[in-house]
Amino acid sequence: MSATLTEPDASPRTPSTKPPRPPKGSPAGPRKKKPLPWAPWLLLAPSIALLVVMVVYPTIVMFVNSFTNLEIKNKMLGTSPDFVGFDNYIEIFTKSDFPAVLARSLGLMVVLTVLIVTIGMLIALLMTKLGKAWRLAVSIGLLLAWAMPPLSATVVWGWIFDTDYGLVNWALNTITDSQDFRGHSWLINPWSFMMVLVIIVVWQSLPFAAITFYAGLGQVPDEVLEASALDGAGPWQRFRLIVMPYMRNVLTAVIVLETIWNLRIFTQVYALQQQGGLASETNILPTYLFRQGLGEFGVTAAIGVFMVVLLMGISYFNVRNSLKEEEL
Repeated sequence: MSATLTEPDASPRTPSTKPPRPPKGSPAGPRKKKPLPWAPWLLLAPSIALLVVMVVYPTIVMFVNSFTNLEIKNKMLGTSPDFVGFDNYIEIFTKSDFPAVLARSLGLMVVLTVLIVTIGMLIALLMTKLGKAWRLAVSIGLLLAWAMPPLSATVVWGWIFDTDYGLVNWALNTITDSQDFRGHSWLINPWSFMMVLVIIVVWQSLPFAAITFYAGLGQVPDEVLEASALDGAGPWQRFRLIVMPYMRNVLTAVIVLETIWNLRIFTQVYALQQQGGLASETNILPTYLFRQGLGEFGVTAAIGVFMVVLLMGISYFNVRNSLKEEEL
């Protein structure tokens, strides 16, 4: 019986494309490092500690003191104050001039915020139409006004409205060709006092609003404005229907910040009061809080708590409305 011989396959075998298996016990590849869950908190720890020391702890102490009759004699004698419940809150609304100060502060806040936002938007729109050189000059002027310390600016404006040697009285006497404004005091009357205060605060707050709005206007696409102009939309329609939707977030941020800052102004009011204003008729919340805090700490703490709640409410209302508009 003869065996049949078969010729070996002449075609070469293709080598296997499978990668070699790693030996047992060796890793298949570089392992990814697991993120440390506490790393972000470690980085935030210094900021959190600073907020706790500078904000949280004083707020808690103020809230606790608002329910006590803490006065300066307790500090001097080392005695503990008594718990009085809501008596301090009832007192500031029924037995003091706090309601009048609150109304004056809110009215001033509204006037300042409207003027700053409106004029700031107009300046920003003007800057978009100016040439490079003029735009640079306006920007430098705004930054110089913004860089001036509030106390220095208030003193300078106080000299401008000075009773005897002020530039305003001299200019009005020259224009009217009379001496009706010689010796005229602009700070003794509460209404003219507020007018001078509005001029100072608006002058120093305009740079922030104008520069922020100018940066926001750069987000509006030029092709969209050009297309709307070709469709027959006028300047006011383009501003209301195209520019404002793009600027809504920036506008909301500026309004919220200006509202808070205008409700907290202190330096300008206090400095003008020292130059001739009547504190009893021109006090706003910060100056009233400062003068009240010279003796009755419990009542002052109640005013401080009310201011914190008021500012948080205003901020929450504005931010909530902005978020609702974004969802729509």
